Amino acid sequence: MAKATNAPDKIYGIADLAEQHGVSQRTIRFYEDKGLMSPQRVGTQRVYTEFDSKRLGLILRAKAIGSTLADIKTFLELYGREGEGRNKQLEFVIEKTAMEIAKLEDKRAQIDATLAELHVIHDGSKERLARRKS
Repeated sequence: MAKATNAPDKIYGIADLAEQHGVSQRTIRFYEDKGLMSPQRVGTQRVYTEFDSKRLGLILRAKAIGSTLADIKTFLELYGREGEGRNKQLEFVIEKTAMEIAKLEDKRAQIDATLAELHVIHDGSKERLARRKS
């Protein structure tokens, strides 16, 4: 049985959060300026919770796969205050990833075709050069 605790969430300063996620403090401030993160403030200091850390992780993961800031913001906003938008969030992810998969598969087909053509040119050139040398 899980033990209930009233322990507060772990809190981070901006330097700690940046180090934990391998980004600069400037990157975190950029995401704040874009409305993707909104830390609590204690005086002039930013204070981040575990929720903020997870949110930053999602932002970075989404950026790593090429999502736009607008799409990331939409995804995060769909969650809602209490997670009531999880189904909409998943539908959004399914739609966006299907589109990206289709684009990447098209690019892969183009790359495969280009590679095949380059192999033909390369091999043909090697054969012609070998014939000229002999």
